[in-house]
Amino acid sequence: MSNTKIAPSLLASDFGNLQRDVEMVNESAADWHHIDIMDGVFVPNISFGMPVLQAIQKHATKTLDVHLMIVDPDRYIKTFADLGADILTVHYEACTHLHRSLQAIKAEGMKAGVALNPHTNVNVLEDTINDIDVVCIMSVNPGFGGQSFIENTYDKVKALKELIIKKGAKTLIEIDGGVTSKNAAALTEAGADVLVAGSFVFKSENPIETIKELKSIAG
Repeated sequence: MSNTKIAPSLLASDFGNLQRDVEMVNESAADWHHIDIMDGVFVPNISFGMPVLQAIQKHATKTLDVHLMIVDPDRYIKTFADLGADILTVHYEACTHLHRSLQAIKAEGMKAGVALNPHTNVNVLEDTINDIDVVCIMSVNPGFGGQSFIENTYDKVKALKELIIKKGAKTLIEIDGGVTSKNAAALTEAGADVLVAGSFVFKSENPIETIKELKSIAG
């Protein structure tokens, strides 16, 4: 599988130098900016809010991949469209009416993503997979950066790939959490299309080189 996308997670960036880090991603081999929005309710942490996303959007020249780890995401779909999100990902576990949420995201001109927590089986997407542009598989428990990778993720990616092929969907598979140069190749072999990397990129000596290395390993 070639052309794997790399999406550095700005949650791991230096918030005091956010513009610098956004511009670094712009200049790198990365494809998307991954932005985590957390509310302290759905996950036990609080991250960026709307004004920070607005600041990121002002400087970003690549796709804004916005991941909502919040309860009741439907309330904010239009807001995130107005703030410039290109892809809006909601959690399966936070949406009582997932199909309606996906339609609302698309009605605002964005691509629709669905994230699955580690304990959620991919089969829950059987009825909606054709309406989903990106499935984000959480390969750590959501809420905090820098956690270690959950090994069951490989089987989950393979199962999801089978479902996508069976249904004739065009859905991309995104992996979020604990991605490094050690597991990037195995993840793309299993069927991943997009790799989100936070600490591994931003805590490295040379983030631009690290992104390039991930991109070449992933293929």
